[in-house]
Amino acid sequence: MTKEDRNQKLAEKFGMQIYSSLLDFELVRLKKGLVPYLVSKEKGLLCIEETDKAIRVAVSDPLNLIALDEIRLLLKKEIEPVFCPKPALDNAIEHVYHKQNWPLGTEDAPNHSENNDRDTEGYDLLDASSQNPTVRVLNSLIMDAIQQGASDIHFEPRESGLMVRYRIDGILQKRHSPSKEVQSQMLTRLKVMAKMDIAEHRLPQDGRIKLNVGDREIDFRVSTIPIVHGERVVLRILDKGTLTLGLDQLGMDEKISSDFRNLIHFPEGIILVTGPTGSGKTTTLYSAISEISSSKVNIMTIEDPVEYKLQNIAQMSVNPKIKLGFSTGLRHILRQDPDVILIGEIRDKETAEIAIQSSLTGHLVFSTLHTNDAPSAIARLTDMGIEDYLLSSTILGVLAQRLVRKICEKCKTSYSPEITEIKQLSLPESTNKLYRGAGCEACFGSGYKGRQGIYELMLMTPSLRSQISKGMDTHDLRQVQQKMGTLKSSGAKLVEKGITTVQEVLRVAKTIG
Repeated sequence: MTKEDRNQKLAEKFGMQIYSSLLDFELVRLKKGLVPYLVSKEKGLLCIEETDKAIRVAVSDPLNLIALDEIRLLLKKEIEPVFCPKPALDNAIEHVYHKQNWPLGTEDAPNHSENNDRDTEGYDLLDASSQNPTVRVLNSLIMDAIQQGASDIHFEPRESGLMVRYRIDGILQKRHSPSKEVQSQMLTRLKVMAKMDIAEHRLPQDGRIKLNVGDREIDFRVSTIPIVHGERVVLRILDKGTLTLGLDQLGMDEKISSDFRNLIHFPEGIILVTGPTGSGKTTTLYSAISEISSSKVNIMTIEDPVEYKLQNIAQMSVNPKIKLGFSTGLRHILRQDPDVILIGEIRDKETAEIAIQSSLTGHLVFSTLHTNDAPSAIARLTDMGIEDYLLSSTILGVLAQRLVRKICEKCKTSYSPEITEIKQLSLPESTNKLYRGAGCEACFGSGYKGRQGIYELMLMTPSLRSQISKGMDTHDLRQVQQKMGTLKSSGAKLVEKGITTVQEVLRVAKTIG
């Protein structure tokens, strides 16, 4: 007796209704999926009919009670299980989620098992007609965030209900407050889509969602933590459609752009990019390696995680669960005959030492550090235990950066600045006109629309190398950097051009010289 025969015998014993085909049922016929594709596929079940009291769910394994309980919890409705043989059930699942009726076993049928990271295969955010009310609200929130250019969506349970905030141009802005009744269903839906444990509410969890918006494919990194009033969920939006690579697209000062472009064509050495989270370091590094990418160069990266997949570049993600960190991964990358290596971040002495050794053995190494400015990167590496002479002989340059909001072009107005504003950024005393945004519908009243980078580049000149090898401190390095140009001076140029405001530059670089 085959497994299918045994399951059908069990279904008969349990008094379950048995169907040899599901294609005539309402939800299947109308191609409506109430749960994500991956859940239906992995759990071996499909919602086929919905009434006021219950949802009829077809299963191929009558003993799969845990899966039915999870669906009951997800949909907040009673479940009526029915039996359907696995081949017919799989056929119906493909029909519902991929709008096709693939003959099982044909070569043209899509093989979704080959790509297990596709969390919501074939699910389109624009196809809201196939979703229940809670899912439609959630889809609307996500679509709204994407259209407004948000980088993150925060779902924050409060005593009064759920508050939703979008991070737009680096600033959190309140957008929606869904009713408390849908809070649990909405957060559970997000956890299911991100392949998280929906029964676990006490521990933080991480996951990933992949959704389609028309022809666009957008990734979301999902993080949950337990707080007083429930679980707080944050979605980081990774939209390839908004990623613009290329050093010419970064808005660098002409001199900095020219010097940085020269650095990335060196055959060996270390190039560091510094700044806080969300300052655009990844975009700068991706732009740099994309510019030098060719069939003659082997470029490899190790990141945490890989945010955007680049063509012709081997990218590896760290995985703490299997003890694959930056240092371990970097050792293995060195056995792959690389020419250029990108390390997502230098976090410890071991990784720093391997990066140093890599540059000394003829590799060009890119990496990031979380420091406030370029001179502080040297001090940070020294604090990790790296010798001064190694830093002076391997580092080619350090680029520090921030992102400032640009004035909205639709509500841009001029004004006469106060003398204090002029002094704060050391603007010319003759400055009698600056610009700011008055606030309009296009910028949601903020006066800003879009962002622009400000940069400072510390080049390792022969004299600077000599001084660093002798133990030059951060204060002296900052004095040298003042002559090369600082983040504030970079921001001041944008203020003079009417691209951003004094307040915006001071917001991101007030404590920096």
